[in-house]
Amino acid sequence: MDAAAWIVAAASVLAAVVGPVAAVHALLTKREPQVAAAWMAVCIIFPVGGALFYYVFGINRVETRARKLVAEERIPPSPGPSMETHSPSLGPEYAEQIRISDAVTGRPLEYGNRVQSLHNGEQAYPTMLEAIDAAQQTVYLSTYIFETNTSGRQFIRALTAAHRRGVEVRVLIDGVGEFYSWPRASRLLRRTGVPVARFLPPRLLPPQLSINLRNHRKLLVIDGQTGFTGGMNLGDRHLLQSDREHRVADIHFLVDGPVVHQMEQVFLEDWAFTTGEARAASPPGKPHVDGALSRIITDGPNEDLDRLVMTLIGALSAAREEIWLVTPYFLPMRSLMTALEAAALRGVEVNVLLPARNNLPFVHWATRHMLGELIHWGVNIYYQPPPFAHTKLFVVDRRYAQVGSANMDPRSLRLNFELNAEFYDRAIAGEMAADCQRIRAHSRRISEEELRQRPPLERVRDAACWLASPYL
Repeated sequence: MDAAAWIVAAASVLAAVVGPVAAVHALLTKREPQVAAAWMAVCIIFPVGGALFYYVFGINRVETRARKLVAEERIPPSPGPSMETHSPSLGPEYAEQIRISDAVTGRPLEYGNRVQSLHNGEQAYPTMLEAIDAAQQTVYLSTYIFETNTSGRQFIRALTAAHRRGVEVRVLIDGVGEFYSWPRASRLLRRTGVPVARFLPPRLLPPQLSINLRNHRKLLVIDGQTGFTGGMNLGDRHLLQSDREHRVADIHFLVDGPVVHQMEQVFLEDWAFTTGEARAASPPGKPHVDGALSRIITDGPNEDLDRLVMTLIGALSAAREEIWLVTPYFLPMRSLMTALEAAALRGVEVNVLLPARNNLPFVHWATRHMLGELIHWGVNIYYQPPPFAHTKLFVVDRRYAQVGSANMDPRSLRLNFELNAEFYDRAIAGEMAADCQRIRAHSRRISEEELRQRPPLERVRDAACWLASPYL
């Protein structure tokens, strides 16, 4: 047998082994049947290439490592805590949502928190930089994208100055998100001596191919007392008043109160996961007399999987008057779609605000395929005009609100490490609902008729993108 025949025989044996093995692995490890079936089909139809693709994008290598590095896994409290343990001022309308979040999140509610909305980089960045400049003990920063343009370098200078005056500074940047800018922020920070780590950076030696599992959390915690979170990355693109072509509108949030301690704990868990270095959290801050009840909800492909989905469904089920949902990427899983439709059918005003022009066209196309069903059952869909709207808000009955990094798509709800903050407070929820109303005022409502009138090729394109939505 010549060399060519040996190569053909070896390739045939390889195809006969790796494809079925990868398919069986998907069958045993995937949580949803349609996802398992899709991966199995890819691995069987394309035995070698499909198996390699599955190895790179389909295997969750995070869960086991995370469980080993987090010193003590959070254990959810027993369900049904008394309302008095949270706040005597809360009415019974909060009981259902509190009971669900208590059981799901494994974190306690913290009383006495204030929150302030910061619109776009023009408001957020100066406030964040001022907080870094005023730091006395610790500065913990985690972000998905850290650009090295003018805005990014302002943060690098502020972090460097804090480090040089003796503040304990730690910076965590996602290993894929950092490639949005060159030179990389991690390299510039290391040059100035700031401790920085990259979350699951892709590399060949030693192999690290968890490309799909990203840290999408945005956190800045100062002295364990002041925190910032939301959906805003660091870079000039968030300066809405600039002349940049690809500007991004967004809202970030300044949080002050005991719940910041939970934000710091999340950062330190991520830092330990990435570096193996365990650090003690600062003591919780003092509650404000006029502050809100709040807690942090984490989600990710580790022990936190599906916690955010369950709290969202719980809130949708408890809605009685109105729901506001603002998100840049909207590809909800079937359970969330059903919850939105059921709320609309029982008379709740359900409003979903999406960008008219998305920075990821294939996500926009996939979304258009499934909007017709939601509209048919009474969900109101609105398109916001450019610039691209990256804001994430979720408000129920002007009494409950969630803000944070999570989008309404499979990547956020199944693959990314995300962080949201929930607030049980009518003043805060009312202010966020007012923001949603202002967004709706200059948005355009979408109708079933408009979607039905799409050209046939456009409808096929949208459906094909929707078919791939579990991987977008």
